[in-house]
Amino acid sequence: MNKSSQMSSANSLRRQPKQQRGQQRVAKILTAAAEVFAQVGYVAATTQQIADRANTAVGSIYQFFPDKLAIFHALEAEHMQQVAIVNARLVTKDLRRPLVQTIGDIVDAHAQYFEHPIPRIVYLQYFLNQIPGLFILFDDNFDRMVINQFADLCQQRNPNLDRDKSELIAEVFHRTYNGLFLVALKADSEHRQKLYTELKDLLCAYLNPYIGDDLLILHSKVMKCVECGSDRVAKNGHRHNKQRYICGACGRQFADEYSVRGYPPQVKQQCLDLHHQGMSFREIERQTGVSHNTAINWVRQSHADVDSEA
Repeated sequence: MNKSSQMSSANSLRRQPKQQRGQQRVAKILTAAAEVFAQVGYVAATTQQIADRANTAVGSIYQFFPDKLAIFHALEAEHMQQVAIVNARLVTKDLRRPLVQTIGDIVDAHAQYFEHPIPRIVYLQYFLNQIPGLFILFDDNFDRMVINQFADLCQQRNPNLDRDKSELIAEVFHRTYNGLFLVALKADSEHRQKLYTELKDLLCAYLNPYIGDDLLILHSKVMKCVECGSDRVAKNGHRHNKQRYICGACGRQFADEYSVRGYPPQVKQQCLDLHHQGMSFREIERQTGVSHNTAINWVRQSHADVDSEA
């Protein structure tokens, strides 16, 4: 979460729930609000309707949110947090996978994520019926961040692409993706799945000349021995789902080191932001999938970094 999203989350809630019961109540209110907004629209929705859907009193809503707009801003902040994590995980996967698998993973991950009412209503509201002042986090800067992430992936798969061309490809991908994904979300379940399949085929056909599998093989790094540097290297089975190699010159055996390790920076920053907002480490683990022990270590390290700079 960036600085603006921290401010949004803090301004949306009258008070931050500290206990698990309060956190669950807020989550229930937000889910109910998303369902009501989807059913009757943001303008027509009332806090009483949200309370009825959440099976709670209106007063319980006002304990946490001053008005309907604050509820929507909380939905927006929740979506920004989660979609950033989803996207970060997608762009840090093994780049040597076939293009059809890469695109399939992207579409399938988003299709699953947008089945939830909160991201669905925020996404539909943003593209279909923007209301002045309703959105404070999603803007051209967020679009540019997503485009830059995919442009990075394009250049990693095909280093011969210059930056301008990579960003143009990424922008066409992003705009086309959003347009057809939006149509799919508005369709019934059966037709939506058909559109997802066509979307995968369309994107693969467009991207193949630029970052197709043949280009990935052409520009892949020659495997060399980690001990003597010889390129007389042969595959030598698998261990822990990793390709192993053996050097014909010195006999050294070693594992494939291409896979990405650890969490991306966006996920780490997300956990730190949630901790600063007062969220427990166990709740951070539930929301982000990051082990609470890892989150604790990140917080300790951030405190150490601040102390060293003082």
